[in-house]
Order: sequence, then structure tokens, then C-alpha cells
Amino acid sequence: MRTTAYGSWPSPIDAALAAAHDGQPEWVGFVGDEVWWTEPRPAEGGRRALVRRTADGVEQPVLPGPWNVRSRVIEYGGRPWAAVPGDDGPLVVFTHFADQRLYRCEPGGEPRPLTPVSAVGGGLRWAEPQILPGRGEVWCVLEEFTGDGPGDVRRVLAAVPLDGSAAEDRTAVRELTDDSHRFVTGPRLAPDGRRAAWLAWDHPRMPWEGTELLVGEVGDDGVLHGVRPVAGGPEESVAQVEWSADGRLLYASDRSGWWNLYRDGRPLCPREEEFAGPLWKLGSRWFAPLDNGLIAVVHGRGAAVLGILDPESGEVVDVAGPWTEFASTVAVHGSRVVSVGASPRTGHEVVELDTRSGRARAIGSRHHDPVDPAYYPEPLIRVFTGPAGREVHAYVYPPHHPLHTAPDGERPPYVVWAHGGPTGRVPLVLDLEIAYFTSRGIGVVEVNYGGSTGYGRAYRERLREQWGVVDVEDCAAVALALAEEGTADRDRLAIRGGSAGGWTTAVSLAGTDVYACGTIVYPVLDLTAWASGETHDFESRYLESLVGPLDEVPARYTDRSPTSHADRITAPFLLLQGLDDVICPPAQCERLLAGIEGRGVPHAYLAFEGEGHGFRRAGTLVRALEAELSLYAQVFGLDVPGIPELELRT
Repeated sequence: MRTTAYGSWPSPIDAALAAAHDGQPEWVGFVGDEVWWTEPRPAEGGRRALVRRTADGVEQPVLPGPWNVRSRVIEYGGRPWAAVPGDDGPLVVFTHFADQRLYRCEPGGEPRPLTPVSAVGGGLRWAEPQILPGRGEVWCVLEEFTGDGPGDVRRVLAAVPLDGSAAEDRTAVRELTDDSHRFVTGPRLAPDGRRAAWLAWDHPRMPWEGTELLVGEVGDDGVLHGVRPVAGGPEESVAQVEWSADGRLLYASDRSGWWNLYRDGRPLCPREEEFAGPLWKLGSRWFAPLDNGLIAVVHGRGAAVLGILDPESGEVVDVAGPWTEFASTVAVHGSRVVSVGASPRTGHEVVELDTRSGRARAIGSRHHDPVDPAYYPEPLIRVFTGPAGREVHAYVYPPHHPLHTAPDGERPPYVVWAHGGPTGRVPLVLDLEIAYFTSRGIGVVEVNYGGSTGYGRAYRERLREQWGVVDVEDCAAVALALAEEGTADRDRLAIRGGSAGGWTTAVSLAGTDVYACGTIVYPVLDLTAWASGETHDFESRYLESLVGPLDEVPARYTDRSPTSHADRITAPFLLLQGLDDVICPPAQCERLLAGIEGRGVPHAYLAFEGEGHGFRRAGTLVRALEAELSLYAQVFGLDVPGIPELELRT
């Protein structure tokens, strides 16, 4: 072991390596006996590739570049593909990100459009396609812009002809429902094909606050009739609905304070843990019924694991294996279950469980160590005490290197990571961006502050009208506790976050003296503008629960916004922004920069063309990560060789 100052340890984990492993597989599904999914390709312009695992175990792309299988419905997207087997090979229907049209593709052929392009506003967008060969249609969610404003939009369930007759003709698309609800999820057809179930909600609620579970009869005309609510409401969030093989309704509701499973209105496994999560993407799936009556479930308190639920006994048997976290994507076929799992030692990979043998194995996007695992961090699960004695959940990643240690008595710098959402949480999994810092001697702590999911409705409602208060206090409490116990250097604390985490970072820099610097990534910075048409429709009323109604508490919007208090920011910061971001637009960053102009605050602003809300291109990811490390090196006095120096303006 060599004794070297924290932050100066040499590491084989460079920014290019971390960028190459950014993102995770999503949207798993079966096509016959094959398993398909989408996965990120940072080196291919950040596209999402549709991948299949053939019967002989070979992984291959279904579509070549530049086809990008990704939907922009509600901007965060939804399930973008469906496929059915055929005599000559599978028929695939998918949404292409560039134009948001639905396409069909068959083996050996080129994709052909099924839907038209609209010149109005954000155009026509599609999610959660389901191929109904007997009807010659694809049923899905249609998001249709009716004007140029972000709120000029309607959403319905729709049927798209498979024969391509709607490729240039919007009138050939049949609408299955009216647009009486602002938001809808894709329909789930009962086994007999005579009923459909879906979720709906309206402004100002977000789907984790209150949704309705609707059921309708499929008429001979192919339209949904007699639509009626059967569960949910303004204060009850139904996150997912399915049908069992015998035609009974299954859904996840938080009416008990936790997202638990119900069948025909009765709880199947009442526990103080979550069997679902926040519906940020249409088509997220935390459970799937098997033909034998058992149910594959992703569940837990904090961490979410894959298990099999017996609805008759209420018992759950969890999958055996190294995976400690599973994502909100599950599919079943016969006795087989697939999902996406990860752990602190492995990245996300496609996992298959054989329910007959109980054997689970990774079958797709398999994790391969790009460096010696000795360089990976060794995280700790911690619960800290916040203001008023409230619990604050966090994951602590101490600096770690197999060959280097710090001098006796030196305490390491630490960076607090505030997650986005804010209704969400961070999973405890291998993240090479974290390893990029910890392997150099910089600690990281991820905070699931009040408002996070995974700990019940009461925990996530701590943020009700307290955004910019509770999240900031909880992050500060964790940072200061680490310093007080001697884990971190009090004078070398930083904070970083993206989206809602960028908000928490900016508010923390403007309202506390805890941090020496911060990294603000595609943030919310101006609440009044964000609530007055400067963001997209899905989140346009989100602040009514996070802050309060604008017309009732306008001063609160001003008082909490970093753009209103730029003069209070004295710590150096790095601001990162995608120029194509419609969720947190660049105008917010520009206002903050105008507010600090001439105040002598060291800062840098990097804006990336072609990037939206969430960076996806390898070059962007590398530049952003190296710039962040350079900021910490300059502020904390670290000797970090080989990193381009970030120019800080004053």
C-alpha cells in the first residue's frame, strides 16, 4: 500500500470507461421463446437499441443504427416496442425517437411507417404498443399536440392499422376512448378480449398522488364502452393493472400507505413495503401474473428485489442470486420470468428465472468487469437523523483503492449526490461514475431524502409543499453527520445533482454554508417560470404539491428559487445543460448566470447541443465527468493528473 493524499490516487476508471457503461437495459419482453429488450448505446449517438436473445443464446440487434427505439410520450417516455412471432419471423412495431412515428418491420425488410408526421407543436407520439393481429391493429397510447404550447395536448387510447393506411392519414387512426382524462396508460386486455383496463389521472395530480383504475367493455365496433372506475381516486395511487389468467383484475394501490397488490379489491400480501413505484414512464411493470396463478413481483422496502408471490397464501419467495436491486420491468412466458437486476458489484443485466427449478441466471447485457473489481467502492447502508429526529436514508461510498491509502489523520473530501424526481430514489448498484470518484479518493454519499420512494407514502409526502426545504435539510444533515463523525472533511464537502437534484444542489448553495462547491446538472432554478409554461405538460402542475398553488403562495415560489437569490451563492459551481431540454430548458440556467454576473463567483457553464433531459452521448458524458472532477480538484486542492482543467470564470 502506498500512502497518497485523498483525491490523487491513480485509477484505471477513466471518464470514457464510465461513459461506456452509462444507462441500463429496459423494457424486457418475450417474443415467442426469445427474450427482447432495449439497451443504451452511448457510442452510437446515445440511441436505444432493440436487442434479441435468440434460441441459441446469441444477442443481436433487431434494428441497425441509427434506428432509436424510444418514445417521447410525457417526455419521459414509455414502452416503445412490441413484437409477435410469425411463420417467417417476428413482426415488430416500434417508436423511432427522431420523428416519433410508429414503424413496423419484418425479417429482411426495412421499417415502414404506420403513423403520420404532424407539423403541429410536438406532433404525434405513441407508447405502449400492443399488436392485435386478429384485428389488424396496434393498440397504444396516443399523445397528440394541438398547438405550439406545451399544454396544447390531448391523450387517448388509439388503434393504428397494421396495413400502413394511417402512415399519411391521421383520420385512419381510430380513437378507442375520448380525451376526458389528461393522462392515460396503455390498455390491458382481459384474456377473453372482451374487457380492457387502464389507468388515468388529471392535473394537478401526479400519478403517485392519485390515479383511477378504469375498466371498459370492448364493443363489436372495437371501441371501449361502459367505462367505469373500479379503484383509485384523488388520494389513492394505482401504479399498475393487469389481468390474471382466469380473468381477475390485479393492481398495485397505495391505499394502505404502501403500494401493495390487490385482486378484485382484496389485498394479496399486505406488508409495509412497496410492490410498485412512481409511474415516470408509461408501461413500467413491477408485477406480472403467470399462467399457473403465481405472480412475479418486484418488491421491497428501500431495495426492490424479484420474487414469486403465491396469492392464495400471501407468501413471497425471492430469487436467489447476486442481484440486490431489480428495475420496474418484468415479463413472463410459461414458467419463465425476466427482469433487470443489479448489485453493488454488478451493473444492470437481464435476468431470467425458471420458476420450476428456481434457477436464476443472467442472460442478456451480462455484466463484465471492465477493470479489476478491487477498484469498485464498498458501500454502506446508513440511516441518519435529520431535523426533528426524522430518519434519512442514504448510501455511503467511502474512498477505496486496492493499492493506495491516505496519510494518517487526513479526512477525505465527500460529494453528496441528490437524486432527481424528486419523487424517486437511488438504487444501491454498481455505478462506474461513483467509482470514478471513489477510486481516486473522493467519497460519495447518495441521499434518499424525504420525498423519496421505497419507504411508503408518508415518507414521500414529507416533501409536500416542502421542496427546497426538506430535501436540502436532509442532504445537509447527512453531510454534516459524516463530517462530525470523522468520515468526511468538513471543509471539503460538495453537492451535485441533476434535474430535481440540480434544484436541490442550487438551493443548497444559495441557502446553506455546508458545501465548498457544487455541480448543477439540467436543473429547475426558477419556480415561477417553470409553473407558468416553461416546462412540459406532464410536470406543469407538479409544483402545486411540491410547493403549493402558485396563485395562493406566489411569494413562496420567488423566495425558494435560486434565480431570486443568486447573490447568496458564493461557492464555486459547475453548471451542465442540454440545449434540447424541454423539461428544464436552458433559459433557467441563463437567468442564474445573469444573476451572478460580476459577483466574482468562480463558475463554469457547459451547454451541449443535441442533448436533452439526461445526457446520452459518450462525448457529452466524458466532458461532463472530467469537468466535474476538475472542479473538485481546484476547490479541494487535489492533485489529479491527466484531467483537462476546467476554466472557471468569475
